Amino acid sequence: MFATKNVWHHLRGLEPYSLCDWPGHPCTTLFLGSCNLRCPTCHNHVLAWDMLALEQMPAVACKSFLAERAAWIHGVTITGGEPTFVPGLGELLWMIKGLGLPVKLDTNGMLPDVVRDVLEQDLAEQFAVDVKGPYNKYETLTGGCVNAVTAELNLGEIFDMARENPEAFYFRLTRVPGLTDEDVETARGYLPDGFDLIIQEYVAPRRSVHAQSDHETRRQVGDLVY
Repeated sequence: MFATKNVWHHLRGLEPYSLCDWPGHPCTTLFLGSCNLRCPTCHNHVLAWDMLALEQMPAVACKSFLAERAAWIHGVTITGGEPTFVPGLGELLWMIKGLGLPVKLDTNGMLPDVVRDVLEQDLAEQFAVDVKGPYNKYETLTGGCVNAVTAELNLGEIFDMARENPEAFYFRLTRVPGLTDEDVETARGYLPDGFDLIIQEYVAPRRSVHAQSDHETRRQVGDLVY
């Protein structure tokens, strides 16, 4: 989407302290712009599709913030947008790991090769994967970006990784308009044995960009402190 290989070009916000982004881990949350999907119900649509409309956070500010607070937080959540779609993601993850901080990565699961690389290189301890709904609704749910066959193949790879590394994955579904109880149960049935689907309530998009994670609506990305 953008002619850059620099992950820092995509850094558009920082939540200094969150109690809900990584359950059980008080963390700092970093927001990366751009996404490989066009979900019509996206809450962070400007961050995902028009990140240049938002102020870039300087790399030095992010590095300094994390280094100064490494002893006080339990980890860093990387969210978006879609982090696995960002070129050079590994550079950011290596920097965070170098500070001794664990990482949680939010992803839509549609780039399983990137997830596998991060997992195998031990650059993240936790992956929160969003399951959009039943495979036969993926094309509608993703704005025509992913069809049923592709969704099943990509999530199938993610589920295989979860079977082999059950402590590293959990799965979420946001109940957007158009999803029925039957749809939710169908999506739940895709998960490997031993996993459950965390259901998130849908919050309608607003004209201004708000970064949302799990059940909490955030401040505007441009107003985040850094």
